[in-house]
Amino acid sequence: MSPSRVEVEIPPLKDLNIENITENVQLINSNTPDPRLKYVLERLVSHLHDFARETRLSTNEWMAGINFLTAVGQMCSDVRQEFILLSDTLGLSLLVDSIDHPKPPASTEGTVLGPFHTHDAEHEPAGTLISSDPDGVPCLVLCTVKDTAGRPISGVKIDIWETDSHGFYDVQRPDRNGPDGRTVMQSDREGVFWFKAVVPVPYAIPHDGPVGKMLKLLNRHPYRPSHMHFMFDKPGYDHLITALYLRDDPYESSDAVFGVKESLVVELTDVTPEQIKQYDCREDSKLITYDFVLVSDKEAKNLREANAMKAMKSLGRRMKLYKGLPVPEVD
Repeated sequence: MSPSRVEVEIPPLKDLNIENITENVQLINSNTPDPRLKYVLERLVSHLHDFARETRLSTNEWMAGINFLTAVGQMCSDVRQEFILLSDTLGLSLLVDSIDHPKPPASTEGTVLGPFHTHDAEHEPAGTLISSDPDGVPCLVLCTVKDTAGRPISGVKIDIWETDSHGFYDVQRPDRNGPDGRTVMQSDREGVFWFKAVVPVPYAIPHDGPVGKMLKLLNRHPYRPSHMHFMFDKPGYDHLITALYLRDDPYESSDAVFGVKESLVVELTDVTPEQIKQYDCREDSKLITYDFVLVSDKEAKNLREANAMKAMKSLGRRMKLYKGLPVPEVD
């Protein structure tokens, strides 16, 4: 049985050329009843076609691009997301996060997720040692979670992950038999969470694949500064993906994925005798402290919509909001 045909009014598509191809693609794409999809595809096609015209893109170059994207997809696996890596190295990940998760003053800024977050980390209590690395410098991490009014937030789910002292995540090790260097915990009634880890170190993002070849062609290094990832989730609050970076790292100002923000750079200090006793940590432990500030869903929504309309106005476009996102306002 042949599939049923969906009858739509299709304009005649003949004699298409450099001058009229874009408007014809837009015309046939405009049949979708979803105004947001229609707008996104309209802008995507416009920018892609303008890119080809402005660069006078050759067939060989476009085939090289197609082959590159094919290779990126082929490199992806359950433990490696080459497309996220590509998005990160082009600055797109940080841009999208900044648009979708705007931050009012005094709240914690977001940064890139990276390709190494997993969903198999154990839920563990405060004080857990999250790394089994015997070579790492021990590190005590003391944190709080509050709202923008300074009130503690309890029961926040916090994903935490970092590399070992050699710069590798657990998923990069061929002998991995479970999560290591990562955990999931909750903030207590005072908004506090703490754990023991190893001091983060700089490392190279995976550069044995197509993204690495791209960086080499661009004469860019693949290194990330020392950092530790955090992801916060609680109903009523805007999802936060962020990281803490160590000050004076050699790659602090040249992160391969553009993730470093000054508000997320922290000092690495020594634990005090009182902390050694209170938290039962080693005398040679280093210390990281940070006060995270989450934004409510309402605050984020209002700011996101205000920013969207302001951006559209600056572009001279007459727009309205559809499900919180801008679409053309049609009479």
